[in-house]
Order: sequence, then structure tokens, then C-alpha cells
Amino acid sequence: MRLKLMGTALAGVMATASLTHAAESVNIGAPPWTGAQAIAHLIAEIVETRIGGEANLVPGSNASIFQAMDQGKGDIDVHPDVWLPNQESFTKKYVDEAGTVALSDKPYEGKQSFCVSKAFSEANNVTSIFDLARPEVAEKMDSDGNGKGEIWIGAPGWASANVNEIKVRDYGLMPFMEPIRADQAVMTATVGDSIKKDIGYAFYCYSPHAIWFQYDIVRLEEPAFDPEKYIAIQPSDDPDWFEKSTVMTEDALKKVQIAYSKSLAERSPAIADLLANIQLDGETVSDFAFQIEGGKDPADVAKEWVAANSDRVDGWLGL
Repeated sequence: MRLKLMGTALAGVMATASLTHAAESVNIGAPPWTGAQAIAHLIAEIVETRIGGEANLVPGSNASIFQAMDQGKGDIDVHPDVWLPNQESFTKKYVDEAGTVALSDKPYEGKQSFCVSKAFSEANNVTSIFDLARPEVAEKMDSDGNGKGEIWIGAPGWASANVNEIKVRDYGLMPFMEPIRADQAVMTATVGDSIKKDIGYAFYCYSPHAIWFQYDIVRLEEPAFDPEKYIAIQPSDDPDWFEKSTVMTEDALKKVQIAYSKSLAERSPAIADLLANIQLDGETVSDFAFQIEGGKDPADVAKEWVAANSDRVDGWLGL
């Protein structure tokens, strides 16, 4: 069956129609970042070509997707890319407390850091986050002439951007570096531009992500993760989050999992079983993202991967 990309406003109507006409049907949340888009299309491809069901992609934010999964009506059944502990406020509410959402127990690892280009690192001996506090380094990262270098900390609305702003303060970088929030596409374009112009640019980086295939970049060293020095409070938890937080270590490795409405097990049990068994890895997701960011249709990326990895998909389906 044909994959449909639909707006949230139409999700409820389309879900009802799907459930009426398909034995196995699922509406998959599609958050805006590339990795989530890739996994959403992968799930849809397997549902349609291997299970013979119907799959629809529904754009949405983390909050709207979790709320719909909690309601259990089929408007949105799946969040394809839940980063923990970044999205822990949602999993605590809907997985632990309400018990309406399930998490797969087969996560892949995500790692969050700060990066610069390899060329800039080698030319200026920049290997540590604290090297950004060297005046001569900050000067080479000052693109707007305000006396400070720029460091991209994430997109507006990202929980990780809040943590990174705390880090910039607690690592002592504020006098030298200005934390910038902007869409991820702005960051990616600026990385490429800075490399072409042979100038400095520091940015929040994470894997999996397409950028590891796009450019030659390196992670900056940070103090090893220490939970006692990693007290990150989010604005949704306390209006004084910035003042009350302290983050002076790197992030712990993240677990990235699929979440789905528990009601799906009754409505489409074969799809619920698939979601519980999918096992991805960071390199595969990074490659997905790289191809999509290069202009390839996410549906085509998913179709080609499923065709080339039939045995792996069979394992997820219990065949």
C-alpha cells in the first residue's frame, strides 16, 4: 500500500479509515530531525512490504506524538527515535506513570559532544572544550566582529540546547564564546562554509548524524561523565532552571529507542511485535541520514536498505 505523508489535523480521520480497511495499520510520528524521519520511513517500508499493512507518517513534535500515543486512539501510534535521558520527562509521564506507552528494549547508542573541523583542530591545537577559552582561538571563531566566537548549542526547543548552554557557562566559555540557537540546517551549512573558508566554527555534534559522513570533524574532549557534576534542570521543571543547574562533564551515552502506544498490540499485533524487535545501530542511522541530507527520498533509502538486509529484517519479524 502507498505511504502517505499527512498533516496532524487529518491524522484522526485517516487513522479511522486505515483501521477500517487494513488488518494491520499504523500511524507513525515523524519528528523533524533526519534520523527520526529515516527510521519512520524504515518502519513504514517494512509494514507495507513485509507485513502487508498500511503505514502513514504524521509530522509532530515530541509532545504531540507522546500525547497521541497516550490517548491510544490510533491518531499517532509510534515515536521512532526517543533519546534518553533527553526525553525522559515524556517517558516518565507516559511510560512509567500512565503506563500507556511502551519502549522497545533494543536501543542503539547515541553520543553527544562539541566538535570543530579536523583542519581547524590541527592548525590551532584545539582538542579540548577548554581550548575555546583561549583568546586567540575565540578570535578565529568570531564571524560577526562582536569580540566573541560563536558556538552552536542546538535548535530552539531542544532539551540538549538547554544543557549545552549550561555547559558553556560552567566550562568558563561565556567571556569568549557566544552560544547560538538556530535550526540544524543552519549549523550544517555553516560547518561546510567554515571549512571552505578555512575559518573556525564550534558546534554541538552528536551521533548518529549525517555530518560524520559529510565533513571531516573531530570531537572536543570534555571531563568524563560524573553524575554528581551533571545536574541539568529543564525549563519545564523549574523556571529557575539555568541558575539551579550545574553541568561540568560530558554527557553520558544516550539510549535511543522506539516508543509505541500499548493499544497498538490489540489493534495491530504484528506491527507491535515488529516495533519491539527492531534493532538498529548508530552507523546505519548515520548512513540513512547522510543519504537523505544528500537529497535522496527517505522512502527510497528505506526501500533499498530493506531489500539489501532481508535476513536482518526477517529476524525482527521472527521469521
